Amino acid sequence: MGAVPGLAQQQEVTPAQIEDLKERIEGIDEWLADAEEDRSELEQQLAATERRIGELTRERRALREQAEQQQQRLLELEQQEAELNKTLSRQREGLKQQIRSAWMEGDAPAVKVLLNEIDPDQIARTMTYYEYLSRNTVERLEAFQRSLQELRQTQASVLVTRAELNETEARLDKRQQELAASRREREQTLVALKTEIQSRRSERDELEADRKRLEQLLEEVQQAIASIPAPNESQPFRSLKNKLPWPVKGKVVSRFGDRYADGKLRRNGLLITTSNEAQVKAIHYGRVVFANWLRGFGLITIIDHGDGYMTLYGHSSSLFTSPGDWVAAGETIAVAGQTGGTDAPALYFEVRHNGKPDNPTRWLAN
Repeated sequence: MGAVPGLAQQQEVTPAQIEDLKERIEGIDEWLADAEEDRSELEQQLAATERRIGELTRERRALREQAEQQQQRLLELEQQEAELNKTLSRQREGLKQQIRSAWMEGDAPAVKVLLNEIDPDQIARTMTYYEYLSRNTVERLEAFQRSLQELRQTQASVLVTRAELNETEARLDKRQQELAASRREREQTLVALKTEIQSRRSERDELEADRKRLEQLLEEVQQAIASIPAPNESQPFRSLKNKLPWPVKGKVVSRFGDRYADGKLRRNGLLITTSNEAQVKAIHYGRVVFANWLRGFGLITIIDHGDGYMTLYGHSSSLFTSPGDWVAAGETIAVAGQTGGTDAPALYFEVRHNGKPDNPTRWLAN
């Protein structure tokens, strides 16, 4: 869940207001479900499959992050193990030299000193030296034992971390297989659905219905957020024309105003083809007001930036935020995908002001 610490408090948004927003969004979700009851069985199957793909993608992302953390921990432990081995080698060599020196002095070096005919001051200094040497040997042995015990603990941690990493990678591989199977199921469903659409109604009627559904959704969302204070960042959205970052890396294949559906409809945003699982990022600070599946747009995120400005991010394969979350500019909010009927990974992006579509290229940096 995306969050910008402290920003929510700056806007004086109370927990009760956020809870009210979530309840209103839940009501919109119920309205969407009722509005889509007339969908065919294939459309319902497609929606369920794409939601499942979103869940798997999100879970797989979390597993990858966990695997990376475990791998980093393993590297740190192995480095610690190598350093401890070096320390033990040095300590072992020092003890050898000390024992060898003692052996060269004989079995009872202190007695030899006392029996030797040397002056009393020399005897005192020599006995002090042997006492220090004895204490030093004991300390070295104790340090050696501590290093050896630490090494054994580190080696045990290495084994545990390796086992955890193997388990995580096994779960990750299983999710990869499930995700691949869900995508194959989606492709088959999509082919059958397109055939059904062609046989029972025109593509234009279908697209027009999807557009009206989005317009009605936006009206519902605007009513839901009417009582919530608007974002108030140092740089308001309206002052950032031609300065905002692009939401995803890719190629624009359909621009604002382009005709589609045999020239009968005009595009209200940008359609950007992307690499598989490209990260979708918020272009500006704001509050997530909708994050769910919508027919024709797949998994879609809507962010309110204040002063009537909103941005829409559609066709995602997985969503990482929920209604009420605050997001920062550049924060990853989703993964680009093929939900909502696209044939290739893509992002559908819109900018809206007071509910009306605005050309996104007027806002994004060149």
